[in-house]
Amino acid sequence: MAFWWPLLVLGFAYALCRFLLMLIPPNVPSIDVDASDVLDDGKAKENCFIYIPSRGRTLEKVQCYEPATMKYLGYFPALKPDEVRERVAQARKAQKIWARSSFKQRRQFLRILLKYIIEHQELICELKILGCHTRRKGISSRDTGKTMVDASLGEIMTTCEKITWLLSEGERWLKPEYRSSGWSMLHKTAKVEFHPLGVIGAIVSWNYPFHNIFNPMLAAVFSGNGVVIKVSEHASWSGCFYLRIIQAALAAVGAPDNLVDVITGFAETGEALVSSVDKVIFVGSPGVGKTIMRNASDTLIPVTLELGGKDAFIVCEDVDVSHVAQIAVRAALQSSGQNCAGAERFYVHRGIYSKFVAEVVRIVKSVSAGPPLSGKYDMGAICMQEHSEKLQNLVNDALDKGAELAGRGSFGNLGGDAVDQFFPPTVLVNVDHTMQLMQEEAFGPILPIMKFSSDEEVVKLANDSRYGLGCAVFSGSKRRAKEIASQIHCGMAAINDFASNYMCQSLPFGGVKDSGFGRFAGVEGLRACCLMKSVVEDRWWPFIKTKIPKPIQYPVAENGFEFQEYLVEALYGMNVWDRLRALINVLKMLTEQNTIPSSSSSSSMKRRSD
Repeated sequence: MAFWWPLLVLGFAYALCRFLLMLIPPNVPSIDVDASDVLDDGKAKENCFIYIPSRGRTLEKVQCYEPATMKYLGYFPALKPDEVRERVAQARKAQKIWARSSFKQRRQFLRILLKYIIEHQELICELKILGCHTRRKGISSRDTGKTMVDASLGEIMTTCEKITWLLSEGERWLKPEYRSSGWSMLHKTAKVEFHPLGVIGAIVSWNYPFHNIFNPMLAAVFSGNGVVIKVSEHASWSGCFYLRIIQAALAAVGAPDNLVDVITGFAETGEALVSSVDKVIFVGSPGVGKTIMRNASDTLIPVTLELGGKDAFIVCEDVDVSHVAQIAVRAALQSSGQNCAGAERFYVHRGIYSKFVAEVVRIVKSVSAGPPLSGKYDMGAICMQEHSEKLQNLVNDALDKGAELAGRGSFGNLGGDAVDQFFPPTVLVNVDHTMQLMQEEAFGPILPIMKFSSDEEVVKLANDSRYGLGCAVFSGSKRRAKEIASQIHCGMAAINDFASNYMCQSLPFGGVKDSGFGRFAGVEGLRACCLMKSVVEDRWWPFIKTKIPKPIQYPVAENGFEFQEYLVEALYGMNVWDRLRALINVLKMLTEQNTIPSSSSSSSMKRRSD
């Protein structure tokens, strides 16, 4: 006890000091970001009008408008290939400087961003509309039509969690990692070093404009890379404002200009980006993902593809129905269903099917969709032009094949020009896999609910999809839920929860099949931004060095192969006695070889030449 007592005191004192240090706020400078052109300054009221998108596409400009109200926001240039290559070249110059930055400097960059995000949630998610309204509405909400709650859940929280994880663990996973050197290399040390790749190119989707920019940017910059991000033509207005936040934080830590850039444009712009960078991260559809793979093959750069999903939401008969029903509705309606990891196929055990459907319908009927700035609505708009028509076609196909409409939510006070940008939350029952709704990614607020009778049946149903991003399994028995989830061919699984994987930023995010491959987030995503270099060096240099044994030195001795046989058995023999016997033979051969006179070696070489 006398021995342990001082150690306990020291341990307690150390813990107390760590706790007291946590109470001291870090010295994080504030940054000022110009938001004058996105704030209501009363100077642009004459420019506010309803935007009617053309059926064609103007390739010189990326037009921006609010999906919820169809109010025109402005435009950005569609960059030409030469302009894209110039932006990448500038990022490459900056990256060579940033690659030498310290982790302390990189962490300070993250802290400045985190502080700004926390203090300016209203600026990110709730800004006055540009002279068109006196009410306030978020940048993400304006660009995508989502509600403030959806913007906070999907944009702010996920980004803050990623920053916090990088601050806590990022440096640890980018430091050299020592590995075992094996039997034959006991005199060596083996390690993996993680070096920046150069410039990362990211082509991101429109559904989470804030997080989809920050997600690849944070990993790329923290690992010492530059990054050029092509934002979707459907969310360019907010993306260019978010770049200002990043640039201000980089400037505050003395980072070089142009390390991070956001570019706008269409397919031509994206193709030029793929051909110019050292790695591509793509978030989008399988069709475009395949095109990016083909283009990336020209320069043989690594590609990470996140291509959406058709996630199964499985409910066993031993659950709390009212509890799970609330999660199910959130899983389907988050961001108006425009969520790559959203629940799109609901499988409910026939024993509770009717009760579960009734509870879901009750909740859905209480949900109203409408422009977030026009009143208190639970769900916002559909971002993509004409996507509501596609959703209705999926519903019609299901109804034609025997499905039934169990219930729908309501519309709010919609303007005549914005009706097509909204779709009511919809519950369908008696669905099956012959319906397009159960096969294609809907990307909308639809809950198709299907019965199952056994665990074996639901596993088969869940795997009957060309997608494999994630799944959610609910059961009163955690063991049963884990057993079902383990048999579903997908990249992620949540047990008695939905999409909680992404809030655990230590975990990789990605799928299989048509959901893509590669991972972002977590250790795997962070290291995927690096060149992984294997390094071997002498453990006790210069006292022990690698020396080629005499029998296999050039010219190779006649007993060279015999020596190799004994050496292999000495290192890898099946039991200790075989190894010892082989080791004795190895030492014997080395001793004999060293005693051979040099003249014998010369005559032997002469005989070989003859």
